Amino acid sequence: MTLLQGKINMTVLLENIHLAAPEMIILATACLALLGDLFFRKRFPSVAFVIACGGLVFTSVVSYLFVGQFSAVILHGLFQSDDMAQLMKLFICITVFLCFFYSKQYNDERKIPAGDYYILGLFSTLGMMSLVSAHSLLTVYLGLELVSLPLYAMTAMRRSDGDSSEAALKYFVMGAIASGLLLYGISLVYAATGLLDLHEVANAIAMDGRLQAPLLSFALVFIVAGLGFKLAAIPFHMWAPDVYEGAPTSVTLFISSAPKIAAVGMTLRILTLGLVDLASQWQQLILILALLSTGLGSVLAIAQSNLKRLLAYSTIAHLGYVLFGILSATDAGYAASLYYVLIYALMSAAAFGLLVLMSKSGIEIEQIDDLKGLNRRNPWLAFLMMIVMFSMAGVPPTVGFFTKLLVLKALVDAHMTWVAVLGLLFAAIGAYYYLRIIKVMYFDEAIDEAPVRLTKTANAIFSTNCLLLLFLGIFPSALVTLCINAFAN
Repeated sequence: MTLLQGKINMTVLLENIHLAAPEMIILATACLALLGDLFFRKRFPSVAFVIACGGLVFTSVVSYLFVGQFSAVILHGLFQSDDMAQLMKLFICITVFLCFFYSKQYNDERKIPAGDYYILGLFSTLGMMSLVSAHSLLTVYLGLELVSLPLYAMTAMRRSDGDSSEAALKYFVMGAIASGLLLYGISLVYAATGLLDLHEVANAIAMDGRLQAPLLSFALVFIVAGLGFKLAAIPFHMWAPDVYEGAPTSVTLFISSAPKIAAVGMTLRILTLGLVDLASQWQQLILILALLSTGLGSVLAIAQSNLKRLLAYSTIAHLGYVLFGILSATDAGYAASLYYVLIYALMSAAAFGLLVLMSKSGIEIEQIDDLKGLNRRNPWLAFLMMIVMFSMAGVPPTVGFFTKLLVLKALVDAHMTWVAVLGLLFAAIGAYYYLRIIKVMYFDEAIDEAPVRLTKTANAIFSTNCLLLLFLGIFPSALVTLCINAFAN
């Protein structure tokens, strides 16, 4: 009888296991890349890179095929497959592929352990994908740690660089504090409900949340604080500028893009699924984080001369706009946040990608002045970077205009017009430092007159990345519809 019951439980556990195919493919890819780098690195130096990129392309195709399929919860409630998860996985894979491709030459020239970079990146990608499919607080925490731990190691990959080691230590300490806060909040939710499954937690709070209201409110503070650290939202942002500046640019490129999708996915899962009945409370906390991030993030970016620090504060401001969508506590707002973070990942990959591609022969492109006269050195690259900056500033017809438009519209529809007005004001302030970069590229005299050249493949992929921001701005409906359908009841 026990044996039969065990077989039944195993059958139930493995039911619909194919919905976790993207995670299984990435795990297999990471293991193959690890073995390939260990045994064939001397004969085929790029073996880890080729395996990693191949696995990411395959995973992207699988995730795309799953979009629009039925939503299901598998693995005894630990894992959920739905359109939101699959869309995020698709863009995570695309963004990580871009990061790996842009970083190859940079890592090779600086003797950064390339195999370690790709392998750690793949394991972090596995954590991101697990995080956006989490249906249990236990899965949330396990996915979060799997995302974070490889990133700490990647930040310290240039062991001879003091700035890199300092950034890694700072990232590790602040990340550990954030994880501790989040875990403490999760433990308080478990103490109040006795449950870890997000759907069951929501039902328990709906039934008798008033009995545990003080404990749940206390838990909510810690959970939002932990999420704020992972999102780099002000006042939990202090690690971001230093880590972005101190880490190798190829690692900064990785940290600034795909993990933000996972962080927003985690926030949506916890707040809009597990703690949805506490919306009136977490809205107040999210409002503070969003206003501080968009306002101070935009203002502090103006004072920066270091491009990596400027883009770090830009990230903070953009994630503030993502929080505006969540703040509305409506399906339209959640869809706008999803759309915003997917597009932001592409924009960030393009912005940092240019810095990585231009950093050659020991020359680091880190200061705004390093882009002076880029239009004379390579007019096409300057044009592409201008598209990226216009998109980040929210200038039509780039896709960045529609991201901000949908988020602010969600606020107006939720009767938060005053917040939308402030968001529009902060967007106008933020446009200054993006236009400043365009001015430097087109109107300032170049410090170095040498032409900037990229390989044909790098030029093609970078051009595709940037022109996609223009294409999605002219034809936004397909992706917007997918995001709206992801939250359709």
